[in-house]
Amino acid sequence: MICDDDLGILEVLEMMLELEGFQVYTESNSTNLMQQIRQNTPDLLLMDLWMPVLSGDQLLKTIRTSPELTSLPVIILSASVDGNQIAQNAGANAFVPKPFNMDDIISVVKSTLQN
Repeated sequence: MICDDDLGILEVLEMMLELEGFQVYTESNSTNLMQQIRQNTPDLLLMDLWMPVLSGDQLLKTIRTSPELTSLPVIILSASVDGNQIAQNAGANAFVPKPFNMDDIISVVKSTLQN
């Protein structure tokens, strides 16, 4: 599952991950993410850090305190200078800086799913 308020990023990530054989769910509205996770039970979540209303770190803290979701692997995407530290503090499994290279995203997704 991918959550990002930037529709262009959502579309590119969805297309690239589907080409790699992944089934992809997307959500552009961070306030709908928890409902979408519970409906679709993804194996992994790729999520932007800075989104309107609910930020990625707020959502990640909610995920990490939800008993049924604590083990959901989460990769944070961000252009923020301190995004990696924020992602780690919130409980992310991995961090990918924006702008990102698609090979890097695919590599991080695959390695995170293997762990």
